[in-house]
Amino acid sequence: MTADEEAGALPPSPSVLEPMANTMDYPRGISVRMKGWIVVAGLGPGAEALVTPEVSAILAAATDVIGYIPYVARVPDREGLVKHASDNRVELDRARHALELAASGRRVVVVSSGDPGVFAMASAVFEAMEAGPADWRELDLRVLPGITAMLAAAAAVGAPLGHDFCAINLSDNLKPLDLVLKRLRLAIEGDFAMGFYNPRSRSRPGQFDRVLEVLREGCEPERLVVLARAVSTPEQSVTVLPLADLRAEMVDMRTMVILGSSLTRRVGRFVYTPRSA
Repeated sequence: MTADEEAGALPPSPSVLEPMANTMDYPRGISVRMKGWIVVAGLGPGAEALVTPEVSAILAAATDVIGYIPYVARVPDREGLVKHASDNRVELDRARHALELAASGRRVVVVSSGDPGVFAMASAVFEAMEAGPADWRELDLRVLPGITAMLAAAAAVGAPLGHDFCAINLSDNLKPLDLVLKRLRLAIEGDFAMGFYNPRSRSRPGQFDRVLEVLREGCEPERLVVLARAVSTPEQSVTVLPLADLRAEMVDMRTMVILGSSLTRRVGRFVYTPRSA
């Protein structure tokens, strides 16, 4: 065991070709049944070509895949792989299940779309770990990044995030709408380009109208907006329009909304934000 491992640091990331269990010495005192591992992995925005080789390799080594129903469906079936699909409102239950399986010796991958650390399962796993048994903190756990929808949407039109930007989750499932709108106003004041996740769902169809009110109060009507729906999939559609023309019914939960800063501009069919203020 290295000095870094004794100090609590994670061991070096495994080779994409080797199972994680072969890459580390387990801390003294960990029982054999805890020699499983858990990886929280991002599947990217939708296209198979945008899944990283590291994520593909770790999925090939897994005994169990856990996640939201449509994300688990993106992982091919194979002999020896058990899939655990669940609804999108049981993230903590899903995270606890993954930790329990890893503690019992299973090789577990928790899948998210996009990047697992961006409004996805990585935080839920750490939240469950913090509240769970102390042994869970000794598990071999890693987070593997993926291409998040905001970056895929930006690339589809050019470089609208070329200067300072922020990402805001418009869902009020885990925070009040007033806090969402407060953060939105502050981002407008700072003249950030913004990426909006989860803009409008069937359960809260009127909420995006409130967001539009705040945007129109603080931004000029010609501010550029990018609507990228189902980005990187065969159903992809990308629209660029001024804020004045944006309507709530144009977006849904598969739409990534990017609002440019006051400096964002069009060059032919592309949208970009200059690197200088």
